[in-house]
Amino acid sequence: MKEKQNLLNLNQKALDAFFKELGEKSFRSKQLMKWIYKDHVFDFDKMLNLSKNLRETLKDIACIDFPTIVSKNHALDGVVKWIIDMGNENNIETVYIPEKDRGTLCISSQVGCALACTFCSTGYQGFNRNLSTAEIMAQVLIANLHLKASGRHVSNVVFMGMGEPMLNEEAVYNVCDLLLDDWAFGLSRRKVTISSSGVVPALERMSERVPVSLAISLHAATDDLRDELVPINKKYPIKELMRACKVYLNAGTQERHILFEYVMLKGVNDSANHAQQLARLLKNMSAKVNLIPFNSFAESDYQVSSVKTIEAFQNILFSQGIRTMTRRTRGEDVDAACGQLAGKVLDKTKRSDARRN
Repeated sequence: MKEKQNLLNLNQKALDAFFKELGEKSFRSKQLMKWIYKDHVFDFDKMLNLSKNLRETLKDIACIDFPTIVSKNHALDGVVKWIIDMGNENNIETVYIPEKDRGTLCISSQVGCALACTFCSTGYQGFNRNLSTAEIMAQVLIANLHLKASGRHVSNVVFMGMGEPMLNEEAVYNVCDLLLDDWAFGLSRRKVTISSSGVVPALERMSERVPVSLAISLHAATDDLRDELVPINKKYPIKELMRACKVYLNAGTQERHILFEYVMLKGVNDSANHAQQLARLLKNMSAKVNLIPFNSFAESDYQVSSVKTIEAFQNILFSQGIRTMTRRTRGEDVDAACGQLAGKVLDKTKRSDARRN
């Protein structure tokens, strides 16, 4: 028996093609998207502006399937973390961060991560597989369904959860299409952010494919240090990464900026000299730096820089004309802070075993 098509896998263009094959007009895509993403109706029988014959056909060949929620944890500061079952002993994590004027959802794009950044808990878990469009999209729907009762909703989405989004391009692009689509979530391009450690060829493709915001997980301004912290730098060194960033900044017709993320590690990358190196690297670039106090986890020997050190680092960047902010740690009491997401990963790379030995 042919497997049913999970309609959460399809953006509007793909839905148009799906309904065309059924002999239906393209407006059916918009009707279906409204039911799913606006009204949160997932039962075809309740989609009453679809003909009865179409509803019966959809029940035979299609589905709207969600993964199972393993647990939901509430932090003292209002952060919510969902652990979601992806089958075969794999879990991912999704985090909602409430602010006064917005609600940001941090979503995962892979089960684990293959990049093995040394300061990130996800990297220690190893890698299993990419998530499908439906599995990523379900994270946003799960959050909105939970928030509905409190009158809140997801206003911003960041691909900063488990995984490297630019190693799962097509699924991530499809999700971005739906997040920006007025018939789905209708978010503005500035409210959707892809964070990448620097997969250069994919970043160049992304510049033309989706007009969303870009964050670069940088953490060092020289190749020697970045090779140690972010191993993909050995394949795509900083010079190539900066070239790809300029491609992004010059793409499209609307003004673009890049957020550079920089985790503050005591005695590793937090000196005045490191700050000067970073200022020189980003000079004359439309950029903003987000300094992130390191969030500890069991396997790591790193320590967070002191508040005084972070302030001094920030002041040096300010003095060089670099826009800078320091991220406030959120959700730490439920291991939902930046760099702490670990989930449960059946590691196909065996990297996690090697690192523990």
